[in-house]
Amino acid sequence: RPMGPALPADRHLCRATQSEPGWLLGAPGSPASVVPRCPSRLSPAVRLAAAASRGRGCARQSENEKTKNQFNSFSTQRPQKPTKMKNIPRISTMQRTSRLKRELHLLTTEPPPGIMLWQNKNRMDDLQAQILGGANTPYDKGVFNLEVVVPERYPFEPPKIRFLTPIYHPNIDSAGRICLDVLRLPPKGAWRPSLNISTLLTSIQLLMGEPNPDDPLMADISSEYKYNKEVFIRNAKQWTEKYASQQKRASKTPDEEVTQSEASTPKESAISQKREGNAISRKGKKPCLDS
Repeated sequence: RPMGPALPADRHLCRATQSEPGWLLGAPGSPASVVPRCPSRLSPAVRLAAAASRGRGCARQSENEKTKNQFNSFSTQRPQKPTKMKNIPRISTMQRTSRLKRELHLLTTEPPPGIMLWQNKNRMDDLQAQILGGANTPYDKGVFNLEVVVPERYPFEPPKIRFLTPIYHPNIDSAGRICLDVLRLPPKGAWRPSLNISTLLTSIQLLMGEPNPDDPLMADISSEYKYNKEVFIRNAKQWTEKYASQQKRASKTPDEEVTQSEASTPKESAISQKREGNAISRKGKKPCLDS
């Protein structure tokens, strides 16, 4: 049978695409110009398949470009420094010095009752304080010396305060460390930059008259204060008369005071060793020792 007239190339390709729709799905050897040559001759199913194939190709291309961009950004990005201290406020040396000068001037001109503060060797960050024992307490007529060390980040960190004069107290250990919430940073403590050294010394003076046996540093003295208060008062008065008495301080030289504070009877040395042993055994349990 004679063949009809030859079909145009476009029409031939359209028939080929209808008979072999796999070309549109990206089969090997498919001509790139099949779809745009004669789109009107394609069936709806073939056109949908072609659109889906083009969509998948574009999606794969965008994913590849995205991955490439991420790789380039990671390879060229410098390692960032740790930002642990980024949000912690800082204070300049000039601001810290001016604040300390104001506080020292206020404590010199208008000191709280029974409290004195002065510089040690003309240093602003090394201070010494003196607290008089309150009336109607076992520490009455006693003079207690304290060491005040101001940190570099003050007032965002509390000063470190400890007793230099031995004192018989459930919240003060044999090394002079004090268990007081305002001497520690949050969340364990209650220190705030709005507080100052005068407030801390006043709080310590109140703690001397009103011990807190529920949060002690010395467990034996705390139980004695709870269950045998008369014995506690007697022992506290003896320690005050021996180590913090004003008359003995006036009659003796500083070298003799140091010798007297170091020397003790066998009974008192045993008590001191017991206090130190209890403090060391509770070092990992009590949060007050962190200060």
